[in-house]
Amino acid sequence: MTVNRLGLVVHGGRTEAVEAGHVVRAWCEEHGVRCADIDVWDDGGRRNARDEVEAAGRPDLIVTLGGDGTFLRGARLAAEGDALVLGVDLGRVGFLTEVPASEVRLALDAVHENRLHIDSRMLLALRASRRLEVPADVGKMMRYGRGPMLPAPQVRPDCEVDEEWGIPLNVTALNDVVLEKLSRDRQVSVGVYVSGRLLASYSADALLVATPTGSTAYSFAAGGPVVSPRAEALVFTPVAPHMTFNRSIVTAPDEPVGLRVLERSGQAAVSIDGQVRGVLEPGDWIGVFAAPRRLRAVRLGPMDFYGRLRQRMNLTDAPAAVADGTAAPLWSVSTPPPRDLSHLTLLTVPDGH
Repeated sequence: MTVNRLGLVVHGGRTEAVEAGHVVRAWCEEHGVRCADIDVWDDGGRRNARDEVEAAGRPDLIVTLGGDGTFLRGARLAAEGDALVLGVDLGRVGFLTEVPASEVRLALDAVHENRLHIDSRMLLALRASRRLEVPADVGKMMRYGRGPMLPAPQVRPDCEVDEEWGIPLNVTALNDVVLEKLSRDRQVSVGVYVSGRLLASYSADALLVATPTGSTAYSFAAGGPVVSPRAEALVFTPVAPHMTFNRSIVTAPDEPVGLRVLERSGQAAVSIDGQVRGVLEPGDWIGVFAAPRRLRAVRLGPMDFYGRLRQRMNLTDAPAAVADGTAAPLWSVSTPPPRDLSHLTLLTVPDGH
């Protein structure tokens, strides 16, 4: 593909990320590509995604240098500008990032020469009973070691405001939307609705709605299922609920999840991809649903999600399963399946997916 403008999101606290940034800038200079650093906090403040994308000249490709947190910041910008995003892995878990730092120049060459695949990832959108904001006294309690908080979400001007469907917020989530307690000694009480029907009223530390991509993040840590990033679904997971039913619910993309803060609940913070964006009072609600826009993530080779899952989660084999000392055979993800397995189409990934 033709890359005319590249946006660079660098984890400035990591030396290897800064060094990789020099490599990207040098590559851009060699190929006549405009390069702009975005999502930086040198001025001591944070801007909304639209302002950051505009300031960077609306890049065609956004490259993130860091871990999954850095990728999430880049994804927020890419989704706003409908740009491609390429994640360079410099983190500790790296479920979202695509290539190691040592191959960043090769990765840029592959993109430039159109030797790439594009993953279309599901995003979450929000409606709320009122505009979200973080009160000043609460904001002071929430210290971010890597920079200041994001500004309050704006209202989407292209969507209708409706009394029953609420206010459309101009935010998207690649991982999850979380409603969590603010006070340590008081849980949140929340009515949870799926497709407009009451599922149950929960008392919990938090309740979250994740995408398939985000199923391996907070939802997984809270006991939720691992979902293929190629799936189309919403994953609702309660965190430390005071009730017998503590299972996750997986809904279809057209089955939105509503969370209403109940009368006797404490205040609840709304986090979007790990960033606190507002505080709700009893009577307030948010609705989480599949966003109309998608994230377009660059992938350079076959997707090996389950191999990465085994590696990054340090999955081990049951002693009884390997008692004979023979390791389980592995299927290749880079070569076509043998003839006797050709009917198992799930072993292959169509181009463009």
